[in-house]
Parts: sequence; structure tokens; C-alpha cells
Amino acid sequence: MDKQYVIFDMDGTLVDSMPYWRKLARTYLAKKGLTRGLDELEDEVRSLTLSESALFFIRHFDLEVDAEQVISELNQIMADHYHQDIPLKPGVLPLLEELKARGVRMCVASATDLDLMEACLSRLGILPYFEFLLSCEDMGISKRDPDIYLEAALRFSADPSEIAVFEDAWHAALTAKEAGFYLVGVYEEEEKDNWDRILGLADESVFFDHPDFSEK
Repeated sequence: MDKQYVIFDMDGTLVDSMPYWRKLARTYLAKKGLTRGLDELEDEVRSLTLSESALFFIRHFDLEVDAEQVISELNQIMADHYHQDIPLKPGVLPLLEELKARGVRMCVASATDLDLMEACLSRLGILPYFEFLLSCEDMGISKRDPDIYLEAALRFSADPSEIAVFEDAWHAALTAKEAGFYLVGVYEEEEKDNWDRILGLADESVFFDHPDFSEK
């Protein structure tokens, strides 16, 4: 990978947070005494932002609360994890050190709230590697929209073709690729059912347990 600009996803790419996100709907709804169809719901909300998840829960369960309250409660559940126990993925730190040594400029673009991103990356000691952080939640979009990647390109003053995007989620990988970015597919156990599709789309792929880049 010879690009001089890199956009990293955070959840499932830099940090091993996807198991916590997968359980978020179940944890939140169980606290409300709602247990119907949780397995199916986990699949439906997997690619949603917190705002989208909140609206989905309100509509699906006819909750008599507003979206802001649901978002606040979801944020608090995940905030505890981001501040305390979500780990860095193996192999990430050596990669960041290598890219920094080569003068590669890096940022993070995530669906997660900006404050939680900062808290997690700071706790794990990798925040200084990144020039800036972008949050779908703060921008009011999801990664089905390329705007978060295009905003990063604008801040880098670089063309999408000059920028590598590291993504583990199929919907985000597809968005980045269709927007003209160089795609590095990252294996994530929670997305294993989509791995073959990601491989078919990616310019390169990586298992962070074994950080050995393989060009396709």
C-alpha cells in the first residue's frame, strides 16, 4: 500500500468494539423489558448510526420516548465500554507506526460519536497518530453516503484515488469504493458473512491479527 493518505474506520478496524455494538440493541431493549425478536433486530441495526437506531427502536416498539433520550441511553452504555474495556485490534499499532515513519497522513472516519472516538483512541494511546477525526453522528449522515470520506479528502487536499480507506463493513466499503477511493478491506469476525464480497471489491486486504498486506 503506497498511498500517502489513509482514512481509517474505527469500530471493527482499529478497535475490537463490534461485539459490544452487536450486543447494544439487546442490552438496551432488555433493560426496557423488550425481548421479542432480538436476534433479527441485531442484524437490522448493525449498520445504523445511533440516531437511526433510536428512531428504529421507537417505531418498532412504539416507545413513548423521544429520540434524544434513546440516543443518550445508548451512548451511555457504549461510553462505559469505550472508556473502560474496548481493546485495540492486534497488529494495528505496528501498522500505525510504520505509516507514520513513512510520512503518511492519517485520519479516522467513524459512525461513532466524536467524543466517544476521542475517549477510546486516547485511552488506547493512538489518538496522536491522526490529524483529525470525523463522525457520521456529528455530520448527520451514515456511511451509505460518501460525504464523510469526501470531507476527509477535502481536508487532506487530495483526490479520492490518492487515499486508502480501511473498512471492515460491506456497506461502508462499497460506498468508499464507488466514490473512487483505494479500498483496503479489513477482516472482522462480525462481518465474516460479507468477507468474500469485500475481497471482491477491495484493492488490498488485511487481517490485523496478522498484519501482512496482500495485493489482489
